[in-house]
Amino acid sequence: MTELPDRRLLLVHAHPDDETINNGATMARYVAEGAQVTLVTCTLGEEGEVLVSELEHLASDRTDELGKHRIGELAAAMDELGVTDHRFLGGPGKYRDTGMVYNEEGNAAVPPQTRPDSFWDADLLAAANDLIPVIREIRPQVLVTYDEFGNYGHPDHIKAHRVATYAAALAAAPSYRPELGAAWEIAKVYWPAIAESMMRESLRRLRESGDTTTFEGMDPDGPMPPMITPDAQIDCVISAEGYLDRKMNAMKAHATQITVDGPFFALSNNNGLEIWGSEAYRLVKGTAAPGPDGLESDLFAGL
Repeated sequence: MTELPDRRLLLVHAHPDDETINNGATMARYVAEGAQVTLVTCTLGEEGEVLVSELEHLASDRTDELGKHRIGELAAAMDELGVTDHRFLGGPGKYRDTGMVYNEEGNAAVPPQTRPDSFWDADLLAAANDLIPVIREIRPQVLVTYDEFGNYGHPDHIKAHRVATYAAALAAAPSYRPELGAAWEIAKVYWPAIAESMMRESLRRLRESGDTTTFEGMDPDGPMPPMITPDAQIDCVISAEGYLDRKMNAMKAHATQITVDGPFFALSNNNGLEIWGSEAYRLVKGTAAPGPDGLESDLFAGL
């Protein structure tokens, strides 16, 4: 068996760009520290909106070649972060981006019609069986994936959460599909989060600077949407100072999805470090090993 690095991190995300938005600085940090970082992306993001006018022909309702293009964007983003092990669940294009609509509550939801090859409609066990060999191969101590709501309700995020959670449980069972590799139990599982205090402070600075359009409709002193997590539920914050530029460059690599004058970059000059360079997590499996401030500063803390 090939000798593995001492620390091994697995991230399971729905579409290309999700990984960079949620965990880009974390990934860059652990790569720089010599840890094994493996990314599994569940779809090619075929249904994404194309923000580059000269590439609008790639959209799903035209040539439907956006997914192929986003393979290259993901590779470029991973080059920026230093991640060399990035894979697609079951192989590129096996599971189709489901797309989404917004419901009456303003959250993402399943479209009224889905394709039979959509990730949302995939058999849960079959999809988990595509992830189990990866878990048993790289033997991660830490898994990062979405919460049960997929952060904001996107069906592919919810499905990625379910697949990752089910696969992690089955991968730990020695009697389950031994031909997929030797059993491995993941010690710690985290869900990415946006801490409420960080979001409110960033919004406050944006509004004070005269920016009323970034995160339009969100009041720094008003109610927060479900994707914002109360500070009391945050277990770990990765302070990734020194890696913010890599995260921003990786987001720029996802050019069809992230515009350089959008909310990510509106925050990048003055207070981006607080919201994009500090990445918060909820620990949902394993034992926390907090520091004096009551928070972990390392996903591998206590292992």
